[in-house]
Amino acid sequence: MPSLKRHIPNALTCCNLLSGCVATVFALQGSFAAAMAAVVTGAVFDFFDGFAARLLHVASPIGKELDSLADDVTFGVAPAAMAFALLSETELPFAGATARLVVPYLAFLIAAFSALRLAKFNLDTRQTHTFIGLPTPANALFWSALAVGCGDTLAASPYGFYVIMVLAALSCYLLVAEIPMFALKFTSYGWAANRIRYSFLLASIVLLVILGWTGFSAVIVLYVVLSILTGRRTQGNHPKTDKA
Repeated sequence: MPSLKRHIPNALTCCNLLSGCVATVFALQGSFAAAMAAVVTGAVFDFFDGFAARLLHVASPIGKELDSLADDVTFGVAPAAMAFALLSETELPFAGATARLVVPYLAFLIAAFSALRLAKFNLDTRQTHTFIGLPTPANALFWSALAVGCGDTLAASPYGFYVIMVLAALSCYLLVAEIPMFALKFTSYGWAANRIRYSFLLASIVLLVILGWTGFSAVIVLYVVLSILTGRRTQGNHPKTDKA
């Protein structure tokens, strides 16, 4: 039994990875709703693998490495595949056949920058109560909801290509940017200490009710904007020192 117990978290992590593989296949087939469902399923497994490791006291170095590999598939490769599929459906502003074939593959830079984000997170001791840069699950949720809610609109728009390319570039930047972003971790439940979190959650509910699936993309945009604004306010209230 003890030997079986220590494999449970890694088994859940592998389920996360498999969910990412399924999401990638669905995305490349243009089945964005199914791809989003697979990404969300992977996120559930991602939550419970860490929870199980702490509950069973079987955390291990291999589990940490496996978790990052699984996360890059589910939250890196899968959203990149969605962006690739969206680009492939848009009207590309290029006459050359080679450019039309090659340019959509730039979307897979999202997977590369997601891997960089995960590697930085593993080594960064600052990211205990906050994040530095956009978390990969949030980025994956953004692309999933965008594909489900706006895929047809972007494909029909003459500006769809430009919109997707700009969003892909912003995703890559935000994943590795030195921008503090708040985490939804509550050390207490008072309003004063959690005002930004409660405000974000309430606004998120409103956006989801009004916009439906697309609301998840709007929620991630709101998350980034609030993180930037609160980060600037914090820096303004706490001047920098000359200490590293």
